[in-house]
Amino acid sequence: MKMRRKDREVTEIKELMKIIEQCKICRIAMQDQDGLYLVPVNFGYLYINNQLVLYFHSAKEGRKINALKENSEICFEMDCEHSLITGDVACQYGYSFKSIIGNGRVAFVHDVEEKKIAMFELMKHQTGQNFSFDENMVDCVAVLKIIVHQFTGKDHH
Repeated sequence: MKMRRKDREVTEIKELMKIIEQCKICRIAMQDQDGLYLVPVNFGYLYINNQLVLYFHSAKEGRKINALKENSEICFEMDCEHSLITGDVACQYGYSFKSIIGNGRVAFVHDVEEKKIAMFELMKHQTGQNFSFDENMVDCVAVLKIIVHQFTGKDHH
């Protein structure tokens, strides 16, 4: 992914991970027979061996599940640190933020142990707390992961 404004691009992996850590909602864009579909989801993540994986959970049925079964390729976006930039005239106004944009492939997680890890990472990211999950708890939801192909970061301050 190429970024037009190189002066705003974040390239250091430590800084990219800081942005991801601050973001609590990830928007996932997909396509089905009815067209484009965008949904916000809470997420957790792991970054291991230069591979970013995002985890989220869902009801076991619905448009999102059907769309991802049809076409697992997605793009995603998350953002944080929002602040109004003011000026003397309208054209000087703007908005500061940090963001991550990327694409990848969604895979349904069926392995019980991986589902437990995914839910642990999701809850740790969202709450800062460690939770444990048993098989019955993770069986109640669909657990999905985004295997990220590529992503970029932006800091507009």
